[in-house]
Amino acid sequence: MKSIYKRASFLPVAMGLSMSLVAPSSFASIELLNVDTENGATKVVLGGYAKADIRHVNGDIAYQDYWVANFPGGEPIETSHTGFNVRESRVNFKVTHGEVSGFIEWDFYGGGGNEVVSNSSNERLRHFYITYKNWMVGQNWSTFMPLAALPEALDFGGPHVGEVFIRQTQVRYTSGNWQFAIENPETNGDGDNGTPASAVGGTGTQIDKDEAIPDFVIRYNHKADWGQLSFGTLIRQVDQGGIDEVSLAANFSGRINTIGKDDLRFQVSVGEPGRYVAAGLTPDIVSTDADEVVVEKTTAFTLAYRHFWTEKLRSTIFYGAAETDVLGRERSHWGVNLITDITEKMDAGFEIGEYAIDDENIQGIASAYGQFSLKFTF
Repeated sequence: MKSIYKRASFLPVAMGLSMSLVAPSSFASIELLNVDTENGATKVVLGGYAKADIRHVNGDIAYQDYWVANFPGGEPIETSHTGFNVRESRVNFKVTHGEVSGFIEWDFYGGGGNEVVSNSSNERLRHFYITYKNWMVGQNWSTFMPLAALPEALDFGGPHVGEVFIRQTQVRYTSGNWQFAIENPETNGDGDNGTPASAVGGTGTQIDKDEAIPDFVIRYNHKADWGQLSFGTLIRQVDQGGIDEVSLAANFSGRINTIGKDDLRFQVSVGEPGRYVAAGLTPDIVSTDADEVVVEKTTAFTLAYRHFWTEKLRSTIFYGAAETDVLGRERSHWGVNLITDITEKMDAGFEIGEYAIDDENIQGIASAYGQFSLKFTF
């Protein structure tokens, strides 16, 4: 019987695995398999990074491993806490066969464990999607999210309070500079908790019964020698809590090359983005003082500048903020860091910053933080 296998490149895999122990900077990823068959080539690649964080938080806002736009504890809490963790570390696999590829990635913020004995953490699914030609189907960053505008920060994700930051299942089509997507609908604030219909133990009161129309995103990306600009539009049907209306939001973002390798990154979001912007800041729908249920309006922005002191030493200074219309929530996050390449694929850095809350009826409170991180990308 004629074998369908014409070539199997296992030698580079073995060499890559052994050499990575000596010179981890030599590989951005590890090729585990590369096989030619009568039906086309199949390639499997392992990637990700290992990251260790040491973080100290001091102030009036309770400790978190990284700041989002929420209010941990719901009230001022005198805090002085140092935490060690590796949960941001992640592992991914990409499998390519001809024009089809599949990608899966997870980190370790899935909960579980404690600091008494094992410090164990459960894995958490981040991405799981399929791409074919111009199509992408599966769980990925929302098409509304401008990845190029995210600052380089040691705090996991940077200033979430001013960013579009969300992953969810979607169907996306890309044509040149244009992207069109339908994405998983979910309304936060009506009492439902977003439990998927297949969840064991899910009840009819938990599973949203009125979400019939997917969220729709249109994005235009323009790239040039000077950098790139992006404009995104989000259209949602909000049919919850007695509301039945179309909700709109827009995001304008960019990464502009400046002097040498330096760059300026920014994004601005306006309208009714709800859960898409400033993670944890506000529900999608809220009640006014007159007990009228409305869709909350949010304005959010980030601004960051990255400067290279040398080829290996760089800093980013960033600021992000957001405020809401009805609930009167106003929160911000600033930070500045110094990061150096120890090897081509391993770097170390230190970051200081502050997360502040100045909501309506709350006297301004804040917590400062300092964080050391070591990161090896493989």
